[in-house]
Amino acid sequence: MTIDGGTIAIIGLGYVGLPLAVEFGKQHKVIGFDIDAHRIARLREGHDATREVSADELAAARQLVFSDDPEQLLGCTTFIVTVPTPIDGVNRPDLTPLERASETVGRALKPGDLVVYESTVYPGCTEERCVPVLERVSGLRYNVDFFCGYSPERINPGDKVNTLTKIRKITSGSTPETAERVDALYRAIITAGTFMATSIRVAEAAKVIENTQRDLNIALINELSVIFERLGIDTIEVLEAAGSKWNFLPFRPGMVGGHCIGVDPYYLTHKAEEVGYNPQVILAGRRINDNMARYVARKVVQKMLRNNCPVIGSRVGVLGITFKENCPDIRNSKVIDLVAELRKWNVEVVVSDEWCDAAELRAETGLELGRIDEDHPVDALVVAVGHNEYRSMTPAALRAICRGDQPVIADVKSLYDRHALADAGFTVFRL
Repeated sequence: MTIDGGTIAIIGLGYVGLPLAVEFGKQHKVIGFDIDAHRIARLREGHDATREVSADELAAARQLVFSDDPEQLLGCTTFIVTVPTPIDGVNRPDLTPLERASETVGRALKPGDLVVYESTVYPGCTEERCVPVLERVSGLRYNVDFFCGYSPERINPGDKVNTLTKIRKITSGSTPETAERVDALYRAIITAGTFMATSIRVAEAAKVIENTQRDLNIALINELSVIFERLGIDTIEVLEAAGSKWNFLPFRPGMVGGHCIGVDPYYLTHKAEEVGYNPQVILAGRRINDNMARYVARKVVQKMLRNNCPVIGSRVGVLGITFKENCPDIRNSKVIDLVAELRKWNVEVVVSDEWCDAAELRAETGLELGRIDEDHPVDALVVAVGHNEYRSMTPAALRAICRGDQPVIADVKSLYDRHALADAGFTVFRL
């Protein structure tokens, strides 16, 4: 089976939607739709602010057209929804973007059309929340006039090796025939192959547990890190020793943020509570990981006090504010929480990040990027993100941007040799 002759619409052109639109656009007519007019204008100019797709890759998608006009969706026959699914202030799923995208698709829906969702949701969300919106807006009947599929995104922002086409894709459909149609759609671009799930709900559940599993494993290592710090044992040295066993899982401690690992478990626990089950292990892991930014900030202050460094009015530098290395994405970055915690101690926090968009950071958080260099030194340093620019810095270069006799350095990502840092004059803390 091949892709049908109609135009494909990709709804949402972020980290997930844009690479998808580009791949399909190399061989098929595609409309890349987004409500952000500025984003559309920049993409037409060949510039992707997420840095996931290069100008040459955009140019290679010769059949891809960008638009913020819903009217241009009317001729499409396949709609793929890739909008974000965040959580609100009390960690409940916020389905507003998904429902609005469904309304947009519903206004363009025609008999025989296919709607595929890629946004991460809880099991049942596609058919319980999205399909009713499609039916209401379009006036059409599900599995009679139009059909749905679910194929969860597996994009890893900043990863230039494991890209879209090289990651096996889960597919599913609302009927057996639709499942085949969805699978054929993705087989056309995914060289790593596909895995057809038995139902949409199974595909939804598979996606949400992928990141829940990672979240829990990291939570375990984070808790071990807290224990080992109290015992005076270096966590990384313990993990390296344990890693000599062939089946030891190579997880590392860290501040878990971003749009997946720190969010997806709450979608599963929300659904679990809806059906009368109070999840304990999953939420315990979330509590541990959500508290790591506060823990790091307090350990920095504690070590500064032990070194007789006046904390109030001191200048603490933070290298990196994005949620992961070599990526400009600041969504749900726990470094932002770390900055807030440090400020509670009346510390002047200076944030530097070569990857972050200063205007976006200001608009989303109110934070400003600053300078940390030999002319603008700090009393303590937190290396929070493993950007290549920071990995390449030597202990001497790090020491040169710090003042005082024995400044504190928090090497959150364990980028450096801790003994070399100590030899350079640092008091070292790392998870």
